[in-house]
Amino acid sequence: MKETQKNHSIRNIAIIAHVDHGKTTLVDAMFKQSGVFREGLDVEERIMDSMDLERERGITIAAKNCAVVWNKVKINIIDTPGHSDFGGEVERSLSMADGAILLVDASEGPLPQTRFVLKKTMEAGLKIIVVINKIDRRDARVAEVLDEIYDLFIDLDATEEQLDFPVIYAVARDGIAQKGMDDNSHNLDVLFQTIIDVVPPPGYDPKKPFQMLVCDLGYSDYLGRLAVGRVFNGKARQSDQLIRIGPDSKQDLLRVTKLQTYIGLELTEIPEVTPGDIAVISGIEEVHIGDTICTRESPVPLKRITVDEPTVAMRFSINTSPLAGREGRHVQSRKIWERLTRETLSNVAVQVEETQDRDSFLVKGRGEFQMAILIETMRREGFELSVGRPEVIFKYQNGKRLEPMEHLFIDCDEMFMGVVTEKLSLRKGRMTNLVNRDTGRVRIEFTIPSRGLIGYRDEFLTDTKGTGIMNSYFMGYDNYRGDFASRFMGSLVADRAGAAVPYALSNLKARGNLFIRPGEPVYEGMIIGEHNRESDLNVNACKEKKLTNIRASGKDDAIVLPPILPMTLERALHFIREDELVEITPKSIRLRKMELSASKRHSSRPRD
Repeated sequence: MKETQKNHSIRNIAIIAHVDHGKTTLVDAMFKQSGVFREGLDVEERIMDSMDLERERGITIAAKNCAVVWNKVKINIIDTPGHSDFGGEVERSLSMADGAILLVDASEGPLPQTRFVLKKTMEAGLKIIVVINKIDRRDARVAEVLDEIYDLFIDLDATEEQLDFPVIYAVARDGIAQKGMDDNSHNLDVLFQTIIDVVPPPGYDPKKPFQMLVCDLGYSDYLGRLAVGRVFNGKARQSDQLIRIGPDSKQDLLRVTKLQTYIGLELTEIPEVTPGDIAVISGIEEVHIGDTICTRESPVPLKRITVDEPTVAMRFSINTSPLAGREGRHVQSRKIWERLTRETLSNVAVQVEETQDRDSFLVKGRGEFQMAILIETMRREGFELSVGRPEVIFKYQNGKRLEPMEHLFIDCDEMFMGVVTEKLSLRKGRMTNLVNRDTGRVRIEFTIPSRGLIGYRDEFLTDTKGTGIMNSYFMGYDNYRGDFASRFMGSLVADRAGAAVPYALSNLKARGNLFIRPGEPVYEGMIIGEHNRESDLNVNACKEKKLTNIRASGKDDAIVLPPILPMTLERALHFIREDELVEITPKSIRLRKMELSASKRHSSRPRD
């Protein structure tokens, strides 16, 4: 019989939640109350959101590790993303944990992304603690939310043991946690004690030698490649001779140059790592997420991390516009390929493939939002590139075409229900549930093809005057539901190079919505606006007013143009059609036709 021992000095816990339910704020409070920060130290809010994009958008994109010590027990905390597009981050981070805190907003209740991360947690067999956060909200409905959480557990086929979860009520912003609504707590002691009591300490086999599963990667200018992972069995010390077992069972020798572990957010050097701890090993030239690091005498690999397959693909290519190379530092296809390959090393949910065209690559991922974050990150690193429209990845089974489906949840005012339902039915959505609690708002559920949601979010916010809430999660593949138009309006396309002139733009504003301002450079084939009709229209944005020697009243009035909404990356990706590209540089986002020449586009147009 296998002998298992427990390391009672450690607890490994993941925090899972929907976007904006207070997960990162709770971790901040745990830091402050566990003594990670000294008294009086000025600390930023949402310290775990270390990336600029995370701070700007208020979401967690990459899973991160940290640790606090409470009552001599080290609690390793894994902060997981709440968005299903970053499911690869969720899956690899859960492989390090023995338990999870499910954080739910006391007003909004469990939302679709909550469902996604909870399903992954339950599949991993982790012990779950439910924390209902923001109980101080005026619109809090704690009892109803708790019932919804039970319904969600039952819907996800929870076992009797999983349904017997402890419930804690919290105000993460104020660092308060309590067992009952009427309790009078001033700290997070209840939460810390529940973690120690409920989450099982990591188990290990004392007879087995060192085994560590690589769950994350890092890089140091001084130490080189860093392997981050959980130690499942045995101990390791600095200067130990170990091996790495890769995906093809290939074994590479390595020597541990430095051992580190997390204390707070900082890495601290330690002489040896113990079973159950999350360690950082340096001294490895080549390592991938899912690899096993173990002893040379007993090379036994652990089960590799597996993630859901990608559902969306996009074509990344070099920038071939007339303005190429003016604003970016990295413009060559080789540089783009190296950067995308580097992304696959740290992001297991992203796949990159070469195409027949040497200057373009096919990038596959979990959703358009994940792709947008990757592009924005590259843009900020100085890359200049062109990307095509996000396309879903189809499957074929028994001669039938299958496509990825989403379970869509809409929360909007009752007055907008008609337009939302109409637009989604045009995109092949099917209503599955409608809840009206006579509060003036309705909650509607749909099943809809993933391609039906590409470009719909902006339209939805316009239709609901910014008051609607829309969330979805991937529910699997189903039969192809038929074709539909991705966009009903055409494009206004510049027919020559130059600078946009106010006089020309004022004459074009009646033709549609403009995307550019006066003075911006344009070139032949660049999209400068949305046409009011279905067809594309070639226009001259550089036309200047003819000067005459006759002056008339009102002839020289100043030209006033309507304000132009800045073109964001998400808007651009949603707008373009199959024959269009988004040109991305560190300073600009432009839309263009794949074929820039107006005469070539005209000659290649299909005839009736």
